[in-house]
Amino acid sequence: MEALALRQFERLERDHWWFRGRRKVYLGLLRHLLGCARPHRALDVGAGPGGFAAGLAELCDELVVLDPDPLALSGCRRRAARALRADAARLPFADSSFGLVCLFDVLEHLDDDCLALREARRVLRPGGLLFASVPAWPFLYAQNDRIAHHRRRYTRSALAATTRAAGLEVVRNTHTNVLLFPLIVPAVLAAKGWEAVRGQRASGRTNLSWPLPAAGHELCYRVFAAELPLVRRFDLPAGHSIVLGARRPG
Repeated sequence: MEALALRQFERLERDHWWFRGRRKVYLGLLRHLLGCARPHRALDVGAGPGGFAAGLAELCDELVVLDPDPLALSGCRRRAARALRADAARLPFADSSFGLVCLFDVLEHLDDDCLALREARRVLRPGGLLFASVPAWPFLYAQNDRIAHHRRRYTRSALAATTRAAGLEVVRNTHTNVLLFPLIVPAVLAAKGWEAVRGQRASGRTNLSWPLPAAGHELCYRVFAAELPLVRRFDLPAGHSIVLGARRPG
């Protein structure tokens, strides 16, 4: 991830509707999948500046966060008791070390996403839960993806196939950011069209750069969060992101 995108994430994750909404929906679905279980140890792979650390720490006895970027780790260490610099493809842990492994918007950054999922399977205990989120729909690949160094965007079927190839059993596979999706698609496509007409890509700007008043952020957050009861019960067919839950057989 470029330093620009990382700085944006650190600056906006407290108040921006997208960060608030994904924490509400993702952590809410994760709690639902865990049920009454409380993992002894949980791992947040590619934690970035640590936006999910506080929520994950409430769900387990011990949280470990890791990221390969030293700039990101500085934020992680302010929010988690144990933060390590490591790569998703080479996790520095013994087999069957964790009851929960999370990859929040990580797989799309990797050349070999299946290798990272196999590593996650290796460090999961039998029956342990993997929870991952990724950006959806390849046709929406845009400036935000380039600045964030995304290798790809996903379909649900492609993500499920890669997960199964890594030896994991898919238990949930749903789109999220569903209710705002009809507004997001034309906005992203319009921006892509404007870049094509100009014959160049906008420099240093992402869709997180678009100005929005505080009331707009609050409205978008509430709309995003309103889908939580739906994703608890159903795998939704269309949205801006995908969330997948899988278990290590055993």
